[in-house]
Parts: sequence; structure tokens; C-alpha cells
Amino acid sequence: MKKILLAAAVIAVLASCNKKEEAHTPEETTAAESAPAETPEEADVELKEWNADQISDFLKTKQNDTIYVTNFFATWCTPCMREIPFFKEKMDEMKGEKIKFTFVNLDERHNWDKVKYFAKEAGLDKNIVLFDFSAPTPDFFSKNFTTWRGDAIPFTLITKGDKRDETLGSVSKEELAHKIDKLK
Repeated sequence: MKKILLAAAVIAVLASCNKKEEAHTPEETTAAESAPAETPEEADVELKEWNADQISDFLKTKQNDTIYVTNFFATWCTPCMREIPFFKEKMDEMKGEKIKFTFVNLDERHNWDKVKYFAKEAGLDKNIVLFDFSAPTPDFFSKNFTTWRGDAIPFTLITKGDKRDETLGSVSKEELAHKIDKLK
């Protein structure tokens, strides 16, 4: 009997060692893995809500010596959530310099409480604006961007005066630093 139990234990150990841990590609990652799992019904954070005209006004060329970093993201977007810490770190590093970071959230309106919770947890509640992405005007993209048509995120626009850098897709910590340095 002892030999049977020992054999069963050895087989169980060997079987568990051969199991491969399930891997997720970025495309398979769910929204629950991308953003904080718990969301209070009412986060004690007030975020600005901007419409397409307000976003367009904000994106207009400003003739000053400030760098404007504008990142379009959603909490369900894994690449977006992966790059935001790079932006936050750069924002903290450049505090006091002539640079302004704005994160334009594209989550659907019914998920805005989740965004408020994320903003509070990430320390970005003064930098995130909510945009009802279901209602941009037909010319919103052609009027504001040279490369982005709203078909994918993340999207980052970095401007200083007439200089601009548009990036569709994630940026690394190093790429972000390089893009900002290029406009200094």
C-alpha cells in the first residue's frame, strides 16, 4: 500500500512540474488585468469632462516655450496602462520645468468611475480629462492630428510651439525622454 501511495505522489509531483503556466499575450489581457480590480462607486476625485471642441482648443498651437505632452489612453488598454508609469515618472522628474502632461481618457462614459479610481491611485487626478470618444465631430482627427485617425491607442502628441511629435502605439521610457528632449 505504501508503494502505491508513494508512486501516486511521485506521479502527481511530476505532472504538476510539467504544467506550463498560462501566458497572456497583450491582446489576450483583459480589462481586469489592465486596471485596478476594485472600483468604488463614487471615487472622491473630480475629473474634467471635455467635448471634442474643448480637446481641439487645448491642442491648438501655443506660441510659448512650454512643452505639452498629451496622451490618449483607456483603462482597458494594456499597452496604455503599461506606458503610463513612464509618463508619471517623467512628469515627476520634470516638475517645475515648462512642461505640461495631460492624459485624455477614452473610456466609455459608464466606466468613468473606474477612471476616477485609477486617477486617484496613480496620482494623476489633476492631469486626466474625460472625453466621450463616441461623439467626436467628423473632422476632429484631420483637424488635430497628421497621423492619428482614432483607430488605435495609445496615442501621444508632444508639442512646443510649431514643433510636434505624434506617436501611435506605446512609447518606452527612453523613447519618451528622447522625444521630450528633442523639443526642448
